[in-house]
Amino acid sequence: MNTPLIQAPAREMLMLLEGLAAFSAPGPGVTRLLYTPEWLQAQQFLQERMAGMGLAVRTDRVGNVYGRLGGSQPDSKVILTGSHIDTVLNGGKYDGAYGIAAAMTALNYLQQTFGQPLRTLEVVSFSEEEGSRFPLTFWGSGHVTGLYDGSEAETAADSEGVTIKSAMEACGLSSEHPLGDLRDLGDHKAVAAGQTAARTDIGAFVELHIEQGIVLEQSALQIGVVQAIAGQRRFTVKVGGTANHAGTTPMLHRRDALAGAAEMLLELERSAVEAGDPLVATSGRLEVYPGTSNVIPGDVQFTLDIRHSEAKRLESFCSGVMAGFEDIAARRGLTLEVVRTLSTAPAPMDQGLSRTLEQICLSQGRTFRTMISGAGHDAQLFASGCRTAMIFVPSRAGISHSPDEYSSLEELAAGLDVLTAMLYELAYKES
Repeated sequence: MNTPLIQAPAREMLMLLEGLAAFSAPGPGVTRLLYTPEWLQAQQFLQERMAGMGLAVRTDRVGNVYGRLGGSQPDSKVILTGSHIDTVLNGGKYDGAYGIAAAMTALNYLQQTFGQPLRTLEVVSFSEEEGSRFPLTFWGSGHVTGLYDGSEAETAADSEGVTIKSAMEACGLSSEHPLGDLRDLGDHKAVAAGQTAARTDIGAFVELHIEQGIVLEQSALQIGVVQAIAGQRRFTVKVGGTANHAGTTPMLHRRDALAGAAEMLLELERSAVEAGDPLVATSGRLEVYPGTSNVIPGDVQFTLDIRHSEAKRLESFCSGVMAGFEDIAARRGLTLEVVRTLSTAPAPMDQGLSRTLEQICLSQGRTFRTMISGAGHDAQLFASGCRTAMIFVPSRAGISHSPDEYSSLEELAAGLDVLTAMLYELAYKES
């Protein structure tokens, strides 16, 4: 399994991608939010295609869809591959969907070419990853890995007040009757809300994804072998000063919250540049009160998003930044309140699987590099529980979460080749 695939599988994959893109709410790009009619239609479309490939199809209680190619060694653990079906608002047609279409195509090719594997292969279309509709992320893979127990569905609601539970029921899903209108050809039993449904039968997870960045394109490389997915820290920072008249308050007597916040953000940027790759730090939202042109700002609130692939360096950088913010606030006579809103640990990929991916790229004559993923992915939830690997292909101009998201057929086919060879190594080899 070291030679590139013929072109027919790549065309099959592209047809699946185009088919999925048709299930979208009106508007530019692709909008397919969790438990909407478009989402349900897309998952049912995938079930039909999986069944047509001869895979055993099932869904779990949150709507994850699986296609299973049973192995001849029933006691061996499952090799799982796939990605997420949901999108952001007005997103692209490759994010998530590419990993599902490629995984289905790879299983179909392997079955037709080599027959039954030794170890069971499964493709999965996770119900949700983005957090675009409800205030949580990884709802699909989080149930597979035990991050969620289902009780969250009672309280988590979208902007219109619809709870996850209500939205699930509208799709024929519930914790008591998890299959609803979606058919189940497997043997997994329902699990009541409040009890973990984490699977323990998964031996490896492999995810293929567009890079969503510009590194591979700028380097003119075909494949990215992900070494780790960066950990994240998110904060809300509130800076308090004194609102006062803009014309009558001397400069040296001001407690300007916006000026203090501006100095903090410049310090953040300076520190991040000094720390170097792969650390990144971003402030994506800033609110000023009272927000009028002739009043000195009395209060400012801004967000921070800080990421690094090494836990100690991430924590050290955050601590240093906060100490710097405190010094700035004290010098300017301002108050400072910092609330951590998210903390995820870095997720290193399996070194052995990463080396296998590198060998596959070499054997196929693919250009590649190892890299860190700054974006979050379903793979990070599996990394602590089973061997996990992740493959990137280039994204044009690094654009993602946009209708302009694009990867060429040649680039997508290269990722398919590498994924297929990896699944062959994991499921068909004796070792």
